[in-house]
Amino acid sequence: MSIWGKLTGAAAGLAIGGPLGALFGGVAGHIADRVTEPPEDKELRNQLAFTAGVVALGAKMAKADGHVSKDEIIAFREVFKVDEADKKNVALLFNLAKQDVAGYDAYANQLAQTFREKPELLRDVLEGLFHIAMADEVLHPSEEQFLFDVAQRFGIDKNQFRNIKSRYVVSNDQDPYNILEISHDVSDENLKSHYRALVVEHHPDRLVARGVPVEFIDIANKRLAAINAAYEDIKRERGLS
Repeated sequence: MSIWGKLTGAAAGLAIGGPLGALFGGVAGHIADRVTEPPEDKELRNQLAFTAGVVALGAKMAKADGHVSKDEIIAFREVFKVDEADKKNVALLFNLAKQDVAGYDAYANQLAQTFREKPELLRDVLEGLFHIAMADEVLHPSEEQFLFDVAQRFGIDKNQFRNIKSRYVVSNDQDPYNILEISHDVSDENLKSHYRALVVEHHPDRLVARGVPVEFIDIANKRLAAINAAYEDIKRERGLS
């Protein structure tokens, strides 16, 4: 069963708990009467919380610029690997999150607490939100403010936020060193070793190992593409082979 099917089970709310659990715990009643015990698998609970957080925050953010565009909904389904059989249920999850009275801050704070010992997962959530925000190829000021506020609640500082943003928002003054999160005066040797370490760190298998559902692997693929492109830019600038 996909992560979407697990998230729409009645036990999902019990497994997640908090505001996110309250939101998604009620979804099963809209879909089917499937009451089961909450999963004991900690990794699955983390996957459910991660997915619920991206859905809920993504839905809230999609409204940040005043409306939810068709592009944003399509991008969500494509980037996060929603099979045809799950599209209806995922649309229901997204719509319920849009209408929920809880503020996005409650969801962000819950994720920050849940993954306080796994900050990499919080960065993965933020990058998932950037995927959705850039569906129309424009980062609206209200969306950027939303993302920055979520980042602060996640403990992601201004420099880290800038580096993540640079992987998604193309600009004329884009700095490949920011994308690689490295200083301009780094030696060629250290540049190469740093790049190799980034590739290993952001490999799709590494994301799955730390609790990102396989349906979200395009987060890693897009991140690696940006890292590779930045490294090639720096190599050309330095005349490296």
